[in-house]
Amino acid sequence: MPESPIAVAVSVGQALPPANSRPIAVAMSGGVDSSTVAAMLVRDGRTVVGMTMQLWNQRRLPELASAEGGAPSGSGRCCSLDDVYDARRVAEQIGIPYYVVNFERQFEEHVVKPFVEEYLAGRTPIPCTLCNNYIKFDRFLEMADSVGAHYMATGHYARVRLDPASGRYQLLRAVDESKDQTYFLFGLTQAQLARTLFRSANCISPKCATSRAPCVSPWPPRAIARRSASSPTATTRPSWMPTSRKRVSPWSARRARFVTTEGRTLGHHEGVHHFTVGQRKGLGIATGEPLYVIATDPATQRVTVGGNDDLQCSRFVAKQVNWISIAGLAPEPPSGPRSRSANKHAAAPATLSGTADADRVEVRFLHPQRAITPGQGAVFYDGEITLGGGWIE
Repeated sequence: MPESPIAVAVSVGQALPPANSRPIAVAMSGGVDSSTVAAMLVRDGRTVVGMTMQLWNQRRLPELASAEGGAPSGSGRCCSLDDVYDARRVAEQIGIPYYVVNFERQFEEHVVKPFVEEYLAGRTPIPCTLCNNYIKFDRFLEMADSVGAHYMATGHYARVRLDPASGRYQLLRAVDESKDQTYFLFGLTQAQLARTLFRSANCISPKCATSRAPCVSPWPPRAIARRSASSPTATTRPSWMPTSRKRVSPWSARRARFVTTEGRTLGHHEGVHHFTVGQRKGLGIATGEPLYVIATDPATQRVTVGGNDDLQCSRFVAKQVNWISIAGLAPEPPSGPRSRSANKHAAAPATLSGTADADRVEVRFLHPQRAITPGQGAVFYDGEITLGGGWIE
């Protein structure tokens, strides 16, 4: 019997390739979602090639683990040796070719270095989005070409639809919005969307009216994993779940000040890269009332703190905006767009206005929002459509 009425749907804007045609490359992270995708495609008679990206130099893990008081194995981390082992076991059990591709250099250049630079500049970066933009949906498609695959499949919770009116592929929210991952995918291109299969978009009923293809299973991904040969990952934490926030080593730390919004000094700290807007715990100062980080200034090494009301924000500017589903911001923007300024933030009603720079947009909320954080992504929605997104200045 099915464990849930939620079903798993094919989510593509074009017809799936016929069985036994060109292979589909599956980005296997070692987690349950991507493992389920591979198993489902094999069960559907598709020709599948599994690939795992080696992104991190594992020889650096013992040093990091020691610094953080963790285990030297690196288990539980994204892209760990355990993940590679799990993905390989799944590939063996479902009988598909499997490769580990080394993107350590590209990962260091496009994800790790920008991550460090953003933290040192007093901003809070999103490495997962950078990894999607420059590694998973860029370099990985190049590797898919090398094995003759036109499509790549991932375990992301999202959907793609071809809009016949505009001829553009649209990135849509997952039907189960509690697992929606479009926030991390706003930087993709039309060419990448055209070649990507998201097979983890959940539907409410077996006949999914919002997908161009019928549902293929009455069970959610974890149940499919238990019922298929991909059992090594059936009980693992889904790869999309965030792990605890890692602290950046204070390589440029110096003693600096906590100040109130009025400029009064409350204490000292070891560098602005230890703090992010909205943070309350770990400040090391007490005034008898809750204090939150309101802003950080790397030039002066000041961390401004204040009450919860000081975190409310009515407007911000997003830069390097990518309009993923539309050609650009029209003179008359979509009615009632909603902006999402953090992964865990609910999308809030907002108006979007162009600026003198084509890739910058001013966002004004209908109601003030809490803890708008520089360096985070701002993603814009019109109903189920992900219009695009950029980076909060």
